Amino acid sequence: MRTLSTPSPALICPQNSHSFQNGRGSSTSSSSVTGETVAMVHSPPPTRLTHPLIRLASRQQKEQANIDRLPDHSMIQIFSFLPTNQLCRCARVCRRWYNLAWDPRLWRTIRLTGETINVDRALKVLTRRLCQDTPNVCLMLETVIVSGCRRLTDRGLYTIAQCCPELRRLEVSGCYNISNEAVFDVVSLCPNLEHLDVSGCSKVTCISLTREASIKLSPLHGKQISIRYLDMTDCFVLEDEGLHTIAAHCTQLTHLYLRRCVRITDEGLRYLMIYCTSIKELSVSDCRFVSDFGMREIAKLESRLRYLSIAHCGRITDVGIRYIAKYCSKLRYLNARGCEGITDHGVEYLAKNCTKLKSLDIGKCPLVSDTGLEFLALNCFNLKRLSLKSCESITGQGLQIVAANCFDLQMLNVQDCEVSVDALRFVKRHCKRCIIEHTNPAFF
Repeated sequence: MRTLSTPSPALICPQNSHSFQNGRGSSTSSSSVTGETVAMVHSPPPTRLTHPLIRLASRQQKEQANIDRLPDHSMIQIFSFLPTNQLCRCARVCRRWYNLAWDPRLWRTIRLTGETINVDRALKVLTRRLCQDTPNVCLMLETVIVSGCRRLTDRGLYTIAQCCPELRRLEVSGCYNISNEAVFDVVSLCPNLEHLDVSGCSKVTCISLTREASIKLSPLHGKQISIRYLDMTDCFVLEDEGLHTIAAHCTQLTHLYLRRCVRITDEGLRYLMIYCTSIKELSVSDCRFVSDFGMREIAKLESRLRYLSIAHCGRITDVGIRYIAKYCSKLRYLNARGCEGITDHGVEYLAKNCTKLKSLDIGKCPLVSDTGLEFLALNCFNLKRLSLKSCESITGQGLQIVAANCFDLQMLNVQDCEVSVDALRFVKRHCKRCIIEHTNPAFF
């Protein structure tokens, strides 16, 4: 059987170990994926089956291969489960597969992962091919995930911004070479962008529709960025001024994660609450300058707030918890691990006002005891997840009260707590679906 000629070496990238997929399958090792992609785009569609994996050992096996009898829509459905690199290989099998592999319905998502992949070049090649029918504009691509691609630069993001005006989701987590300039290009040229993950991009300090790191809303005549989901975890350089700019331009935010943005203070949260009144999920974990005054600002979200993480914010005490409990009665998730200023009084106020609480983490809060657990058990019957890790004052009595009232408990963490085997067995007997994380070797 005649095979395709080998692509020119100039079109093949160096051998690298990386993963390249389109978001529909698990990542696979593909050391020459970029090369295959380039070769596929530049080579004409084959006329006969050529891929070595398709060759059959005998005529009988060939007659049994009925995949070619499937209609196009069934083939496209099968292809939809393949990662991008496999789509590239399928496109080199025959002319029919080449046409099916480039069906627009298969290219709503591009996923690239790997530290060594030449992602700038891969994005350029893919977008160029996807823009073939609509010159310079790729209308079908809605999601680009290039998390962990450390070689991604502003040039790669500029390619996406220029070619993909319908982009709705962009994830560049861990791409530390990305700067404010690249983010500006994306939010300016992709007006429908709703989901942006720049976690770990330490050079990103603001997100706005102006190149300068300032608000300057008046020249824009009220123009806003449509982002609703924003993850800026580990953006260490982000300060209150940058958060002010983000809040002023992204007023539609509903999900905001500022984990380990260590320069954020209560003042930044005050700016946030002025503009972004629709936030449902907020994380300021490990923001050591956030205090009870910041909790007073967050409480202005009132019943809209469903998820709050303040883990390891050492300046937050019962006072801040009282603000949240009083105004945010529909809170479902609270992570207050490591907030050592929280006591039984704070837990009591929380339990009596946020009765629909489903997940609570008060681990490493040494002042919380069985008394606090009793208030929790008698008010929060819908509790499903409870973490008490390293709570030194917790005993088996408190756990039994929780187990006797919270039948839907699914996860309980009592690691490094002095609780007896009998208490753990009591929990298991009353909450049969509960997974118990513990450090008691006698319980198994």
